[in-house]
Amino acid sequence: MSADLVPDDLWERIVPLLPPRRSRRYRNPGRLPVPDRVALAGIVYVLRKGVAWRDVPAQVVGCSGVTSWRRLRDWTEAGVWPRLHNALLGELRAWGLLAMDDTAIDGSHVRALKEGDHVGPSPVDRARPGSKRHVIVDQHGTPLAVSVTGGNRHDVTQLIPLLEAIPRIRGLRGRPRNRPKRLYADRGYDFDKYRRLLWARGIKPVIARRGVAHGSGLGRTRWVVERTFAWLHQFKRLRIRYERRADLHQGLLELACGIICLRRLRKAF
Repeated sequence: MSADLVPDDLWERIVPLLPPRRSRRYRNPGRLPVPDRVALAGIVYVLRKGVAWRDVPAQVVGCSGVTSWRRLRDWTEAGVWPRLHNALLGELRAWGLLAMDDTAIDGSHVRALKEGDHVGPSPVDRARPGSKRHVIVDQHGTPLAVSVTGGNRHDVTQLIPLLEAIPRIRGLRGRPRNRPKRLYADRGYDFDKYRRLLWARGIKPVIARRGVAHGSGLGRTRWVVERTFAWLHQFKRLRIRYERRADLHQGLLELACGIICLRRLRKAF
């Protein structure tokens, strides 16, 4: 089952990024640790199925959900998921599958059933506790960076932090790239201050104006970011935020982004 949840191409890219395991004691070493691939299968199972960690079927996955959660915690703290995402973006760029000239940005609300970091009253869900995911994508909808904030944070507050979160993407000879040429956004980002900040970074802002009739035409370009949110919601664990720790929810988001990038590589070849 672990091979189905963690295919060989995904495992080959993750295993070099995993932190070294501590050596076992010579005397009274205890039980053998669960193999990393089996623990990763439990993480992917929860990400896809949306079940609670305690409900992970050990007879199917090969380990308990608690073990998988501990590996998720350890690997998140070791920075495995953003490095995986960055490596896959580099592969996409090397094969000419990354179009960074035009990018789109948006945010999406998600209900948070538990209190925790980056949770706030959602203005679109009757002030229920919630979080907001912000994502910036390339012309094909490939996620370049993702972040999590409280549900009451305005989208525009994450525009610059999300741009700065785009990693330095290699894959081609020359300087790594982490800046687009144009940024498309809806009316929620219509602030002259942020337009000036984008121009100062050499990025042309293409943002819909507030107070004008709908039909700006930007939907033909920025619809890809809405599709990316639909891709993320295919991972049932991401439809509702269950993790109290924001870094663990962020880690699951980055793992999902890495899987989306890997799917694009598979379709190309």
